[in-house]
Amino acid sequence: MTAKKTVQRQGFRTGESIVYPSHGVGKIVDIDEQEVAGMTLELFVILFEKDKMTLRVPVGKANSVGMRKLADEASVKKALDTVKGRARVKRTMWSRRAQEYEAKINSGDLILISEVVRDLYRSESQPEPSYSERQLYEAAIDRMSREVAAVEKLAEPEAVTKIEKTIEASPKRKRAAQAEEEANAEAA
Repeated sequence: MTAKKTVQRQGFRTGESIVYPSHGVGKIVDIDEQEVAGMTLELFVILFEKDKMTLRVPVGKANSVGMRKLADEASVKKALDTVKGRARVKRTMWSRRAQEYEAKINSGDLILISEVVRDLYRSESQPEPSYSERQLYEAAIDRMSREVAAVEKLAEPEAVTKIEKTIEASPKRKRAAQAEEEANAEAA
């Protein structure tokens, strides 16, 4: 089998991992030409291995749909710093917050996704989250961990562990957990 040569279009090249906003991290496996309505279109062929999905994006539309290169290490550090912060939960109806979280996850922006992870994370000592909260948290941690794993060359489970340990290690979370333990000890 002959090795395919690397092709580059719009600053993206074959073999490169990218982030597609509504699907997360994928890999450009080919740049294909297809005839559609009598016109020849150049398409990025993007493979999302974990989802067993292939997406074809017109080369000219890559930027307008929000496709981007992987975050750099500074952005990953900023995202990890974001999850250390204090959870900011608005006092609005859950349905409204859920829509906002969903929009942040589908934005493809690593920092916005890390805010969702931070806000929806629940430690072992906290009450069980609702089904929809858990679904949104899983989606956010999945997107964030895929990108952290790709940038830092880790396996995805290692990236999830790293993110969750970063959250647990935040001083505010530790103080809150200690205060909760003391309150539980007094009540017993």
